[in-house]
Amino acid sequence: MFRLPLFASLAAALLLSACTAPQSRGINDPFEETNRRWHETNVAIDRAFVGPVGKAYGVVPDDLRQGVSNMSDTLSLPGMVINDVLQFRFGDALHNSARLVLNATMGIGGFFDPATSAGLPERKSDFGETLARWGVGEGAYVVLPVMGPSTERDALGFVVDVMLDPLGPLLDPSQTRVRSVLKVGELADDRARYSDLYESVLYESADSYAQMRLTYLDNRRFTLGQGATQTTGEDTSGAAYDIYEDFYE
Repeated sequence: MFRLPLFASLAAALLLSACTAPQSRGINDPFEETNRRWHETNVAIDRAFVGPVGKAYGVVPDDLRQGVSNMSDTLSLPGMVINDVLQFRFGDALHNSARLVLNATMGIGGFFDPATSAGLPERKSDFGETLARWGVGEGAYVVLPVMGPSTERDALGFVVDVMLDPLGPLLDPSQTRVRSVLKVGELADDRARYSDLYESVLYESADSYAQMRLTYLDNRRFTLGQGATQTTGEDTSGAAYDIYEDFYE
């Protein structure tokens, strides 16, 4: 049902490559030439489509946009629970399970978020984090078409999250389409809410590729408790605050 043989082969390939993966907090970008081309393509897509759609969606009442995002988040909770279990974080698994039940029922299918008010905020988790907890190195920095900045580990994690989605086999095609619409709405809402911050990097930086790379790596490593990226000889192992954190998440 979950294509476990394919998952196992992909995971094994990454685990094998991770044996020699750099573990420092530096920047590992051997694919920079290709990454820059994809970055420019993504910038063009954002300028022509994603940005205008996000700004147009921004005129929708805030409560409605937030409700759509809440529903999308609620549908992602079962996958987070699986990753919590795989990371042996059983307290987080129970926490997110309780959040799922509360929002799916009292929150009317997740449109409202009573769980947060009840002291059950979302504790995000994904398979990229699971791999990190298992000791797999992040690998090289990569830029994915449309999706944007990532690493080899997180790119594989994204694929596995899609394959292991526990709701996938349970939804019929019409429900799958609704779920996709909700996810697009959530992404459009993020683009609208953080438009100024995002565009300051994408369109106002001297080198938007380098700035996006540093911002992404800093945020991801900080989220995983690995400290900030080292670009000089200074110790930057302390907490790094990233103003783009909400957009990436």
